[in-house]
Amino acid sequence: MNDRKRSQLAWAFYDWANSSFAVVIMAGFFPLFFKEYWATSLDRTVSTFWLGVVNSSASLLIVLLAPILGALADQLGRRKGFLLILALLGIVMTCGLSLAGKGAWQLAMVFYLLAVTGFMGANVFYDALLMTVSGQSGQESDRVSALGFALGYLGGGLLFAFCVLMTQQPHWFHIADAASAVKISFILVALWWALFTVPVLVYVKETHASRKLSRAAICVAVGRVFRTLRELKELRQAVIFLAAYWLYIDGVGTVIRMALDYGISIGFDSGQLILAMLITQFIGFPATFLYGRVTAYVDVRIGIFFGLAVYALVTVWGSLMQSVWEFYMLAVIIGLVQGGVQALSRSLFSRLIPEKQAGELFGFYNMVGKSAAVIGPVMMGGLGVLTGSPRLAILSLLVLFVGGFLLLLSVRVPPKAAT
Repeated sequence: MNDRKRSQLAWAFYDWANSSFAVVIMAGFFPLFFKEYWATSLDRTVSTFWLGVVNSSASLLIVLLAPILGALADQLGRRKGFLLILALLGIVMTCGLSLAGKGAWQLAMVFYLLAVTGFMGANVFYDALLMTVSGQSGQESDRVSALGFALGYLGGGLLFAFCVLMTQQPHWFHIADAASAVKISFILVALWWALFTVPVLVYVKETHASRKLSRAAICVAVGRVFRTLRELKELRQAVIFLAAYWLYIDGVGTVIRMALDYGISIGFDSGQLILAMLITQFIGFPATFLYGRVTAYVDVRIGIFFGLAVYALVTVWGSLMQSVWEFYMLAVIIGLVQGGVQALSRSLFSRLIPEKQAGELFGFYNMVGKSAAVIGPVMMGGLGVLTGSPRLAILSLLVLFVGGFLLLLSVRVPPKAAT
């Protein structure tokens, strides 16, 4: 294996690493444990509201910090260094979740807030490194980005399956009960995340000269952010894409974070919902990999358009479903498109921006995505509280998918560079 392929595989393995947090914690055990262990004293609709608040608060922190951190990493040539610092924050706080006792929902929220901040902050620099390992070649960036998400689905799914087995059969592992098994799962996620972060730190080589962190460097970074805001008019296609992305990725993220909570709220058994999540993970692995290959033959936007149309149909079906088998069917359908939409969005943006500003502009990319997530979970949770109907709340996501679809129609994709 040559150095280029090795660095691309090492980069993709960070998705394998941090997807354990996204799947086991964010989408799986945290919302379930929050409702049934930490926040048992709260009404279900109120606990949904607070779950939305903590997700939105973490997103807001990244909205404020991501562009400055990205500009600083570009200037210092230390994208891997910032990735490591923020990943460590997420890893340590994930371990902290195991310390929150029954009923301690406020403490659990604090640990979770900081863990999600570390997770999302590290992704700013991970995304920016896509251009380091693949350049702006359309075919390579599509393929490598999809490989990352595909490995994320597989790695996250494998650990999630093990953790689910551990919680359902704790006596097989000489564990006292399911609650103890969930807490052990938090620690396993942290160890998994830490172990598989090593390849990207070792094998991905940064191309810019490094400088030391200083007050002057921070001031220059802040200045660069404001300068880039003024100059964004010269990157018109990137700006239009970010507007579209701001809408539709909010819907995708809300589905990921709130699906389990929604299923519980309409009366489905938590064990059945966990199985549905596993279905999504393992279908997502081959489906996302294939998504990256298909764009060798069709416009990258076609893949995103297809995924958004599917999400719109899923939203309507989800608001009407009555049986758990329908939840399973929706899990299959989402698994076919979720990773593809995420991977192709990241790849498309990398083709609309200059590599020398990748960290800074991917800071804006993550800022836009996370600012949408500030609104989405609270919108769904708040509407559920106001109306008393989670079914009406989920329909609000249609606005996001349709609006993003329409804006994306205006984006002109540059031709693929020769590989």
